[in-house]
Amino acid sequence: MPYRCEAQTLEGFVQQLATSYLPHGYVFFVRGRVPDGKSPVEVDRKLLARYGVERSKWARARRKVAGLANVQYIRYGRDFVLLATPGAHQFFQTEAESIRDARRTPIRMRGYALSVRGGHAHVRIDEDTYRSLRGYLFSIATHRSAAHLAAEFYALPFEPYAPVRRQLLNLLRLVNKRRKAAGYSVLSHTVLHLRRRIVKPFGLEVSPPDVRQEAA
Repeated sequence: MPYRCEAQTLEGFVQQLATSYLPHGYVFFVRGRVPDGKSPVEVDRKLLARYGVERSKWARARRKVAGLANVQYIRYGRDFVLLATPGAHQFFQTEAESIRDARRTPIRMRGYALSVRGGHAHVRIDEDTYRSLRGYLFSIATHRSAAHLAAEFYALPFEPYAPVRRQLLNLLRLVNKRRKAAGYSVLSHTVLHLRRRIVKPFGLEVSPPDVRQEAA
């Protein structure tokens, strides 16, 4: 089967990183963007060939035993990430100035921040995005109806990985605290999406909410 690298949704892009790449040792990364005027598909082909990304799982296992690194590649729209495991690989020479370690620097993508903590993927709302949301929701907490605020929370476009859930619940508590102090009704946690959907990263199908262990 050809190597699939074009995520069809942001949710799929994040899920593939969080469940298939980051927790399996792909901690070194380069974040990039296909320049305007260039074909994303042509860039895909170029990078896949340059770094020998298209390998079977058995070939990857043999390289790991030999102390060689493996590389993965994923793109959503014009944004892409190259990831590598520890070991010897051309990737580390060619991309030396741009490489970051997800154990120290998060992969930031459209409001998300993905990192590795204790060997596990950690997905949260990016700090700048979270601060902006907090400021906005706090500012309207007592100036909008409960129904309006419920719609605002329900429309937040973040899949509820465990750290994201904590952030969303913190935002709800902040709004409720302000509303209660002003004598207004508070909102139920049912205004939040608290179960993550499982998607097919390279297709459009969506499954029911997941109830299995999630990224920490």
